[in-house]
Amino acid sequence: MGTFCLVLHSHLPWLLRHGAWPVGEDWLYQAWAHSYLPVVETLERLAARGHRDLLTLGVTPVLAAQLDHPAALRAMHTWLADWQLRAHEAHRSDPALATREHRAAGHALEVFERDWRHGGSPVLRRLADDDVVELLGGPATHPFAPLLPGRVRRFLLNAGLRDADLRLGRRPAGIWAPECGYTPGLEQDYAAAGVERFLVDGPALRGDTAAAHPVDGTDVVAFARDLEVTYRVWSPRAGYPGAADYRDFHTYDHTTGLKPARVTGRRVATADKKPYDPARAAAAVARDAADFVRVVHDRLASLRAQRGRPGLVVSAFDTELFGHWWHEGPAWLEAVLTALPEAGVRVTTLRGAVEAGHVEEPVVLPASSWGSGKDWRVWDGLTVRDLVADNEDVARRLLAAVDGAAPGAGRDATLDALAAQAALALSSDWAFMVTKDSAAHYARRRAGEHRDRVRELTDLLPAGRHAEAAARAATFAAQDDVFGRLDARALRRHPTRRTTPTYSGVGSLA
Repeated sequence: MGTFCLVLHSHLPWLLRHGAWPVGEDWLYQAWAHSYLPVVETLERLAARGHRDLLTLGVTPVLAAQLDHPAALRAMHTWLADWQLRAHEAHRSDPALATREHRAAGHALEVFERDWRHGGSPVLRRLADDDVVELLGGPATHPFAPLLPGRVRRFLLNAGLRDADLRLGRRPAGIWAPECGYTPGLEQDYAAAGVERFLVDGPALRGDTAAAHPVDGTDVVAFARDLEVTYRVWSPRAGYPGAADYRDFHTYDHTTGLKPARVTGRRVATADKKPYDPARAAAAVARDAADFVRVVHDRLASLRAQRGRPGLVVSAFDTELFGHWWHEGPAWLEAVLTALPEAGVRVTTLRGAVEAGHVEEPVVLPASSWGSGKDWRVWDGLTVRDLVADNEDVARRLLAAVDGAAPGAGRDATLDALAAQAALALSSDWAFMVTKDSAAHYARRRAGEHRDRVRELTDLLPAGRHAEAAARAATFAAQDDVFGRLDARALRRHPTRRTTPTYSGVGSLA
């Protein structure tokens, strides 16, 4: 009938040692417990039944660094134990909730201690080595690439791909472009970095998403989301997770932090939500999985009739939707990935789609993203003009400092720490959270903190206060030890050319 590719994008910003609740490390541990563990378990069960090339899984370098970090691993173990204790606390008021959550927490603890105690990389390696998934990489700290100076953009892309190679034993051939952000010419950076395929949103291909396309004179292939299919699951106004029988994400027991209610209705007040019923939720999973399989099948049938050959449907989501936001999401995934082949649909990865011949004529892509309006307004709109200006200043200062370093010098820990703080400041998450008014106070604080550290170091260096800069850089690196191999020398305009050092405060943005 045709080919279906599911792409999951796993990403959280750097949260370790930057607060806990309601935004901070708890965000990481919630997503880990409720999405990453059960999604991997789902894939492993399907693999045990003989399924391969199930989906394409993106894990951003900044998230992978946290899933491998010893401090995060210790804290995650504690968080899971605390989850079980909170379940015990709920027994007084809601025995059914307490029993359900106790079992879930106990199972998560068992899985974590057995499979994840050495970090996320061994888990991901195993899935990739067994051809269960194709792994995607990406730029180091998930920056919105179209707004970056070329040198910074290329530096972060290559740093992210090298980090994935180190953790996974392979350099990813595909990437999830952060926020599906694209600007003409970006494909040249991808080609130079060895990237063979990337994601854009459906409107970037004017809705013609039935095949992948080489971009503008390169061999780099763009895949686009089929929004007609994707929005069946998750859209601003509708979608399966908002159905009445699923667990309500926003309703908490204020004593334990557990979630006792089902959605009940889109306009039902919190106090009027009905208790969660696992049996009703399981029936909803079966119903909505069957509906999605029908939607994919019908879409492929329509494409085949129009085109005279099998077509392609790419459906892409944040991994955190499955389990964290939508409690029943992993069960729905398992049902869909089991039923689609039975309905005559080939399920494979982006790599598998290329191998199956779903690549057609070259295209020229417009500037785009997967955000509101499918343009750049979320990351470059009026609400975040101050952040955009700060990011431009951060990039300019970083390049000036690197260009001003002594030529031919070895690795410089101060400049490496400066590069790390700049990379964290340039994360796309901060502008997204401010534009969407989602923990905007936290986002502004984080962006400002990393921006101020960049300014501090780049004020000290041209003043000749190198020892003071080194001491401050060491303090920053101790808190934000995200990438041990982030080498600022790769930012130099001409790494092998000797130039006269000048801490002028002005760097080339080319």
